[in-house]
Amino acid sequence: MIVGIVAVVFVLLVGLYLSMTAGRLDHLHRRIDMSRLALDAQLLRRSSVALELASSGLLDPASSVLIAEAAHDARTSSDREPADRAMAESDLTAALVAALDADDVAEVAGSPTGQPMLTELDAACRRVQLSRRFHNDAVRACRQLRRQRMVRLFRLAGHTPWPDTWEMHDTVPDGLIEA
Repeated sequence: MIVGIVAVVFVLLVGLYLSMTAGRLDHLHRRIDMSRLALDAQLLRRSSVALELASSGLLDPASSVLIAEAAHDARTSSDREPADRAMAESDLTAALVAALDADDVAEVAGSPTGQPMLTELDAACRRVQLSRRFHNDAVRACRQLRRQRMVRLFRLAGHTPWPDTWEMHDTVPDGLIEA
């Protein structure tokens, strides 16, 4: 009799643990989806602001073309493979870093429309960094939970694909930091 009660309590506790773990795993997968959408929005915002700056006429022609091509490539990369899209976004970062040194930023900031654009670009670059960090943190937490023995044994993740981090170069140009 006592053994039966202990067995029932044990099964209930294991069931409760599995249920809570499955709920946590589901929450992490939803968090990954939401952070990915937020990252996509921030990447689009950054490329839009960069394209606006490139077409403003405030930069020298070579820098404008460099930024415009990279921003256009980043904007149109949303339907590509994740690795190709990350490369396009990294190329935009590299173009911004190359074109926006301290002298160029000071010249652009001197115009009435330049400073607001630089401020918006700086905010967009920082939001991309934060969004990517939040996404990657959610992916790490999900991967850590999915590696647990009970999660694997009872297949609590079901057939959900293994989440991937978003790796790209997202440095804010030095010129913007000093502006």
